[in-house]
Amino acid sequence: MKKALAFLLAAMMLVACVGCNTNEGTEPTPTPETTEPATTPETTPEAQNTEAPAAAGSVYYLNFKPEQDQQWQDLAKLYTETTGVPVTVVTAAQGTYEQTLMSEMAKEEAPTLFQVNGPVGLANWKDYCYDLSGSAVYGELSSEDFALKEGDTVYGIAYVIETYGIIVNKALLQKAGYTMEDITNFETLKAVAEDITARKDELGFSAFTSAGMDSSSDWRFKTHLANLPIYYEYQADGIGSTAAIKGTYLDNYKAIWDLYINNATCAPAELAAKTGSDAVAEFVNGEAVFYQNGTWAYGDVSSLGDENLGMLPIYIGVEGEENQGLCTGTENYWCVNSEAAEEDIQATLDFLYWCVTSEAGLNAMCTEMGFVIPFKGNLPAANPLVNISNDYIANGYTPVTWDFLTIPSEEWKNGVGTALAAYAAGTGSWDDVVAAFVEGWASEYAAANS
Repeated sequence: MKKALAFLLAAMMLVACVGCNTNEGTEPTPTPETTEPATTPETTPEAQNTEAPAAAGSVYYLNFKPEQDQQWQDLAKLYTETTGVPVTVVTAAQGTYEQTLMSEMAKEEAPTLFQVNGPVGLANWKDYCYDLSGSAVYGELSSEDFALKEGDTVYGIAYVIETYGIIVNKALLQKAGYTMEDITNFETLKAVAEDITARKDELGFSAFTSAGMDSSSDWRFKTHLANLPIYYEYQADGIGSTAAIKGTYLDNYKAIWDLYINNATCAPAELAAKTGSDAVAEFVNGEAVFYQNGTWAYGDVSSLGDENLGMLPIYIGVEGEENQGLCTGTENYWCVNSEAAEEDIQATLDFLYWCVTSEAGLNAMCTEMGFVIPFKGNLPAANPLVNISNDYIANGYTPVTWDFLTIPSEEWKNGVGTALAAYAAGTGSWDDVVAAFVEGWASEYAAANS
């Protein structure tokens, strides 16, 4: 089942980039009194009017993604100018979304639109989630697999499918005497990185950017990198989640972490003070060949030129990883606040439908934000990192699913992040990382499910 979902995700991304539907027609505007879908079985997507409807109420979107704040602000302004419906977008600072959501939901003017990161995140907010099963935006999903459902109830819908791996400056890699084709597993990645380190004074650059461990950057390692040992353990055990992770592949986690911190632009002891911005600057300024991040980071690194950007899977030394692709999935699910006023719920549903069907909404999400969206109107990707991901899929590589969505709590991530930083600084041992990973998982799972 898990592998099937991985391939379904992969196939959707590949097909989504082939073409799009931007035809327009007519569609009745829903009244504020109903939350039924604006379409009927007889109304095809090609016949729908994707211009914004006039409606009562207002929208307050608590956005998760700081890197797309300006695009959401611009889109909200355009929608308000088009319809007269007020749309407010507030963006939580990196790494603070859950705390910000808790604070905002306690206010009288709470968000009408928020997001959760998957089944674990949904558990905290299920009582606040409006059932989207009858909504027009739900009808625009390319597959029901991109919905958070229990029975017939739809609590959330994914709005972006993303991919991460090791972004590569191909020009620097070539200057070091290598090509992308030279790196096919952990062994070859390690050989290239250590050779670059040995010649870094001569070359004028390092292998990896700094693995910053402040809140703007540590999620890349305590969550995204941690996904690899979780994924391979799940694969080996034939499971999709667990109450007690065993840590079968933590030696592999150590191997890739050691490679990152010992072949970087700074000494391991300096990582705790490094930020995500530091890593971006190092990469775009030609100070490092490799930078772990995802398709969403394209705007940060595009100044290098599309022809100089590559992406490699995150190899950790597992048998058969030569056939491994990039890490593909989502932790971005829209949820509509069921506690909001009826007219605000309808206004929010109208706004979401417009975002995923109108020319302006699709252009903003697919082109300006660079998203692959799991909706019928998805546009071809302008982001070369997305196209690289599609190439891996087309060539038969197996995408790595986002199993970090099953991590039991944010506190577990924080514990692993603290242990990783202490290990890098030399003030902690790898045993502390193992304890945070294994014992922390069991205790946090128990606390979350007691």
